[in-house]
Amino acid sequence: MALTHPATVSPVHPADSAALAASAAIICLNERACIGKCLQSLSGFAEIIVVDSGSTDGTLAIVDEFARRGFPIRLIDQPWLGYARQKQLALDRATQPWVFSIDADEWLDDDLRASLPRLMAADDAISGWKVRRSLTLYGQSRPVSRWTRPEHILRLVRRGRARFDPALIIHEGLVADEGETPIARQGLLRHERSLPLNEQMKKEIVYARLKAEQRLKQGRKPSKLKLMFSPPIYFLRIFFWNRFFLSGWAGFIHAATGAMYSLMTEAIHRQLYYGRTKQ
Repeated sequence: MALTHPATVSPVHPADSAALAASAAIICLNERACIGKCLQSLSGFAEIIVVDSGSTDGTLAIVDEFARRGFPIRLIDQPWLGYARQKQLALDRATQPWVFSIDADEWLDDDLRASLPRLMAADDAISGWKVRRSLTLYGQSRPVSRWTRPEHILRLVRRGRARFDPALIIHEGLVADEGETPIARQGLLRHERSLPLNEQMKKEIVYARLKAEQRLKQGRKPSKLKLMFSPPIYFLRIFFWNRFFLSGWAGFIHAATGAMYSLMTEAIHRQLYYGRTKQ
């Protein structure tokens, strides 16, 4: 059962009547290093839903501090349900007409924040907006070159017009039930977690296994062709098509790490599939 902490709820005061009619929805677990920057970038939102699955590293103290400063935070305890279900729970708790789904290691830059009123004033035919997301690579303190090709991810949606697919256990994303979802060209959603490479590879292996398990649930068989060709294609797409060659060796490592993730996904899928069929 999810528990809401009334003590961490900061209502929108009358002086805040100019607040954006938008909720932010965040899930977190031990995000002390980045949750503060994420929350600070949400200043002006009418509501911030934080769904925590058991942080023990000081994350909750930071969330409480922002609540004491007047940020309209609702903190909810929820044991881990999986990425899609956890994010859907946060989405369902939102009460404002628009919802921005954001990860704890992301933050809105000034240009994206400034564009929100215009985006939210869009015609009703638009169910949501894809935003451009930029990365910070391993060993670097700055984001990648603005000439790299950013990801386009649906994050700002009208409440009740988009959802997360609970069948997906990895690479979950918002899907609009109807209407248009154009790309917001102004500003960036910044992804700021530059993990040490050994930590990043641990994360990639976890994701690879989850994706392989997801494929098995979907009844998909492993492919020898994908095992051979997906990793190099993955590398070429990131390094050349997404222009990460502009980031030098950090861009090369990023592309190579993606290729290793692809290889591990195909290899684990194969291992799990044939291990299951022999039982």
